[in-house]
Amino acid sequence: MFGYEPRKILIVVLILLAIMSWRDWSMRAIQHPPGVLVPEQPTQIDLQNGTVIPIKDYLVQPRAEFRLRARVLSRENYSWGAESDLSPLDLALGWGVMSDQAVLDRIDIEQRSRWYFTHYELPAPISDQAIIQHSSNMHMVPAQRWVKKELNRVRQGDIVQLRGYLVDVDSDSGWRWRTSLSRNDTGNGACEIFYVEDIVIEARS
Repeated sequence: MFGYEPRKILIVVLILLAIMSWRDWSMRAIQHPPGVLVPEQPTQIDLQNGTVIPIKDYLVQPRAEFRLRARVLSRENYSWGAESDLSPLDLALGWGVMSDQAVLDRIDIEQRSRWYFTHYELPAPISDQAIIQHSSNMHMVPAQRWVKKELNRVRQGDIVQLRGYLVDVDSDSGWRWRTSLSRNDTGNGACEIFYVEDIVIEARS
């Protein structure tokens, strides 16, 4: 029989713990003082006949040119489901009042199953309508490998600049995925599917 020496097992365990600790540290949330960090609103130009983009077994139809500067409220990676082929992560993004640390300190933010949830204790820090209008869960579809690499570097609290298109997706199997074109909606269908062509992660203080 073959066995492992206890010392070798200990070394392997310590190495794994060190790797996990480094990963957690490298992805730690960015801290900011109170105040609105992103006063700009997202910019959207609707399209009538955008050129279809083939990706793998999917046809990606641009619906609007889209760009925004936003604070990353949360991020969630996905590796299952048809959506993960195109969109390996979601970013919950905030601007205006939803980029203010004083507001965010009173709101719990959660992402799961491609949804974005906010919870708070009464009295509310801001109205539900203000939360809806100044934040969104966006499905990131990287246009190129370097964009995906940069998206993987994004941390909670980062200020990011993103440019690309809001898109609908179809496949030969009949599967469909539709983007929101509004910042005022909520519930099923309210998330943006964002084909990202350019990303800038602003300097971290």
